Amino acid sequence: MTKLTRRNLMQAAAATGLAGAFGSRAAFAADEPLGITLVVPSPIGDVGWGHALAAGLDPVKAAYGDKVKITVIENIAEGPDADRIMTKTVADGNKFLIAGSFGYQNGAMQVARRDKKVSVLHASGFQVAPNFSPFAAKYFQGTYLMGMAAAALSKTGKIGSVSAFAIPELITSINAFTLGAQSVKPDIEVSVVWVNSWFDPAKEQEAAKALMAQKCDVIFSNAQDTPSVIAACEEAGVYAFNLNSSMKKYAPKKYLGCVATDWSPFFKASVDAHFAGKFKGANAFLGVADKVVEVVDWNPDVPADTMAKIKALEAKIADGSFSPFTGPITKADGSVGVAAGKTLPDSEIVAMNWHVKGVTTPLPK
Repeated sequence: MTKLTRRNLMQAAAATGLAGAFGSRAAFAADEPLGITLVVPSPIGDVGWGHALAAGLDPVKAAYGDKVKITVIENIAEGPDADRIMTKTVADGNKFLIAGSFGYQNGAMQVARRDKKVSVLHASGFQVAPNFSPFAAKYFQGTYLMGMAAAALSKTGKIGSVSAFAIPELITSINAFTLGAQSVKPDIEVSVVWVNSWFDPAKEQEAAKALMAQKCDVIFSNAQDTPSVIAACEEAGVYAFNLNSSMKKYAPKKYLGCVATDWSPFFKASVDAHFAGKFKGANAFLGVADKVVEVVDWNPDVPADTMAKIKALEAKIADGSFSPFTGPITKADGSVGVAAGKTLPDSEIVAMNWHVKGVTTPLPK
């Protein structure tokens, strides 16, 4: 697996043209390996979103060996740079693109429309085309369970979330976290600080400290690609959990757990379909039942009776007999979010733009 950063990619581009950074189109003959490119918005370290995406390609490499050539391009900001890089990697012969950020959507869709032989996976979006599949995790299935544990451990009745961007995927995670907590303590309140970044360690730490100053004693690190929130909470003696990959080593005492993602089943199936000429764009919204979402590294401080309830509910989520978004659910503004006895379909969950009652921080406008 080849890893490129924005800096060495642009250096190679300046020296030889972007084609030189990826190899020329002529180099990709019919018997050449399938070029798979993953583009992510932050550096790939040992934890976080980018790390989880890159790790999801390891089984693809193991299964196909020399039949695939995998390139990871990290730390690419959403916007013109990303559009340019995605366009060039495909123009230079790579036929499988994983656009690893919500803000890559329009550029990645243009790539798919220009070259129908390219298969594109796009993280967290909503547009679909015959060769373009958005994919997202049902984090809310895990954050509901985390909310139950958080409420059981909270002494102040106030819990919080440091969150990246106010997109539906993260809004649903906060809402389910709140609902899970309310199932244990109905009056619990949730505060949110939006940092408007996937990767900003200093801002993330300040956000965590701001929540702790508001007496939040359990904090959800919602889509940060760094362990900054987790480490700050450990230092302060406050429980914390995160998404995507385990950060337990950064908080050996106060780590509540991780809503982990394993993208390898989805990535492997998508590459299989490409090789078979059967790739078909579809909205992939994947969770516990798909073995993409799993809650791991539970803290032993969670009371045994609460953990028993969590495990029983986790089994119901897996078999489809329980959804966190089953009514009655009230919105933060007091209106009906989900009527009693109704369950929100996936199509409405992926477009969620409102908070549930109990989230005290208004959504950004």
